[in-house]
Amino acid sequence: MDTLVKKSTAVDVIKQAYAAFGRGDTAAIAALADDKIDWQFRGTKRVPYTGKFKKADIVKWFADVAAHDDVQVFEPREFIAAGDHVTVLGWERCRALPSGKVFECEWVHVFTVKNGKITRLWGIYDTEAAAAAR
Repeated sequence: MDTLVKKSTAVDVIKQAYAAFGRGDTAAIAALADDKIDWQFRGTKRVPYTGKFKKADIVKWFADVAAHDDVQVFEPREFIAAGDHVTVLGWERCRALPSGKVFECEWVHVFTVKNGKITRLWGIYDTEAAAAAR
């Protein structure tokens, strides 16, 4: 008798990525990325993790985040799925480095998932809150 294998939905893939982030496993996140991923993050220009990035940049991107923001709380709060697209609404509290000032902000991440791989991330957060903490 054949065993049925459940195919991962786009939301499943994205939740795997957030779980990996929670574990600090950036290599697992990179493994979920398509080789030609379109990774874009918008925010204050005072940090190197805003801009456009390629798959080879993903692990360094997370290192840049950690070097500039001590993420104290990171909460994906709502997953909105539409076929291959997943929009995630969330909230975070960070301590900006090196100033030490704490900021809280909401964020939005928009993903596209095809064939079990993340092909696009477009993210943005409350740039005013982040910039004021720098």
